[in-house]
Order: sequence, then structure tokens, then C-alpha cells
Amino acid sequence: MCCRWIAQRFGIKPSGEEFDCAAYLDSMDEVQYWIRNVENKCRSFWLQLPKQKFYPDFVAMLKDGRILVVEYKGQHLYDGEEVKRQIGAVWAEASNGQCLFCMPTDRNFEIIEQTVAIS
Repeated sequence: MCCRWIAQRFGIKPSGEEFDCAAYLDSMDEVQYWIRNVENKCRSFWLQLPKQKFYPDFVAMLKDGRILVVEYKGQHLYDGEEVKRQIGAVWAEASNGQCLFCMPTDRNFEIIEQTVAIS
């Protein structure tokens, strides 16, 4: 898919780490389709944190029927997001393998492939 189309359609700057994450998702053979999860919309996907809702960046439907949720974090923010990683892991574990969660950082998009490879 065209990178310019991704940026325009999903409201992402056409450069940077989050855009690269979107392009990576778009290029994966395992992904049937994906959306940019927009924060604070009535139909957006969210997970409950202790004091607020957490809206991960991307939600993808995989070709095998599983749901992949991706929250991209820049390296400078990653260490402070332990609670989000824990909540995402608990959510995925409770799904009996139907839902996956990962939080790549520093353009380490291979973590997405590794998460999808878990069956």
C-alpha cells in the first residue's frame, strides 16, 4: 500500500517511528487489515488502566482470525509504560490465544513478528 495513503488515511505524519510501525504492519503477510486506533472515540478499542483508559495505537485482524494490538513507544517513553505492557499482557493472556499485544520501541518491529508467531 502506498505510504502517502497510509499517512493521509490514518492521520499519521508521513515520517517518524509511528508511521514506520504502521507501514510495517501494512507489509505483513499475516495481517488481513488494520486500523489506526483513535483515542477517545466511542468505538475505539481501549484497555482500563488504574485511573484512565489506554488506547493502543493500532488494532489488526490477522488472517488466522486472531487480533493483534500494537502500542508503539519511542525509546524515551518506553520505561515509563510498564503498566500498559502489564495490562496488555493480562488482556492477551485472558483471551486464550485469540488476542495478542506488543509494545515495540526504537523501530524494533521484529517484536511484532515474534508476537504473531506465538500460537
